[in-house]
Amino acid sequence: MTAINLADRGVDLAQWDGTTADFADSVRTWLDQHLSGEFENLKSRGGPGSEHEFFARRLEWDRLLARAGWTCLGWPTEYGGRGATIEQRILFHQEYARSGAPARVSHVGEELLGPTLIAFGTDEQKRRFLPGIRDVDELWAQGYSEPGAGSDLANISTTARLDGDTWVINGQKVWTSLAHVAQWAFVLCRTEPGSSRHKGLSFLLVPLDQPGVTVRPIQQLTGTSEFNEVFFDDATTEASLVVGEPGEGWKVAMGLLQFERGVSTLGQQVGFSRELDHVVEMAKANGTASEPVIRERIARASLELRVMRAHAQRTLAIVDTGGSGGEASVAKLLWANWHRDLGELAMAVQGAPSLIAPEATSEGAANDIFDPEHLELDFWQRLFLFTRADTIYGGSNEVQRNIIAERVLGLPREAR
Repeated sequence: MTAINLADRGVDLAQWDGTTADFADSVRTWLDQHLSGEFENLKSRGGPGSEHEFFARRLEWDRLLARAGWTCLGWPTEYGGRGATIEQRILFHQEYARSGAPARVSHVGEELLGPTLIAFGTDEQKRRFLPGIRDVDELWAQGYSEPGAGSDLANISTTARLDGDTWVINGQKVWTSLAHVAQWAFVLCRTEPGSSRHKGLSFLLVPLDQPGVTVRPIQQLTGTSEFNEVFFDDATTEASLVVGEPGEGWKVAMGLLQFERGVSTLGQQVGFSRELDHVVEMAKANGTASEPVIRERIARASLELRVMRAHAQRTLAIVDTGGSGGEASVAKLLWANWHRDLGELAMAVQGAPSLIAPEATSEGAANDIFDPEHLELDFWQRLFLFTRADTIYGGSNEVQRNIIAERVLGLPREAR
């Protein structure tokens, strides 16, 4: 694949030769300059439970990042990335979170599929798909979970059979984030009849805008519909659009999950810290900060956030050695339970008023998907409701504990 000339994208290559402080300053300066004007009201938009907010404007924001060379930082330069070090990528995510910049709409393509194609894809697949991901011209969804295979990913039943030069796909995926706005999905299918568990799976790249694909949004407790059901009824994709060898999709799928829990988690924790700071401010303002139980819960949340950060830094430090295999599961348990507990803490700080949803107003009309029939929840109510799912999606608490027990500690497998 032809290397991108970063200078043509307005990128000052000199900033990459300075200290980490110089790099952080360049990120901070760019965000301060551009997160203003037409993008000013996007600050802190699009977070958990609010993915519907200002979607079209956030898409334009992502494309502005791409034009300035701030997407795909960790990709090698020959694939259009910036070849950033881990330290630089961490700094970017931290500064991005601190600035209050909006949630990205291209995360699945940039942070998950892109690195997976670089690691496992063919040259043709890289040429065809990486530019669209880098420039945010194509959005991707993740077709893993199914009604009978949520956290138990190896139990999937969606099938794909090879018919000449075409894969024909039948089955259903569920909890598919942003499938209603994506053009493509990577879909884990069973391609070997009679196979079971991890064997006989293939990792396919599938266009969503075609006959045979039906996307149905699932309304959540928050009243929004980030998640979707996706039905495949003789849907098709090209035979060449299998990543890795047919039947070895499990290897590719697990490789992708390692990318999912990479350096962006440290940026996520900066966002968590901002949320905790706001809870503390709210507690001081309404007097609940003087209540012993609330003070203890705030102190615990602060300490646990430090533990979470220390674990993330330790995990990144041993990434090249492979680690014990349980770091990602520990990280998921730490942040998912912490964030759920923060939602509960915010409700406790607010007290009885947190139980009342304000009536819908026309203020949300600027949103691209505003429905005046729904009640408009405030930030903390939406966060509380959404974080109920944090301990379930991406591998439930039970599954993460089983991974640690069986694969790391060597304990007997759970009876099935």
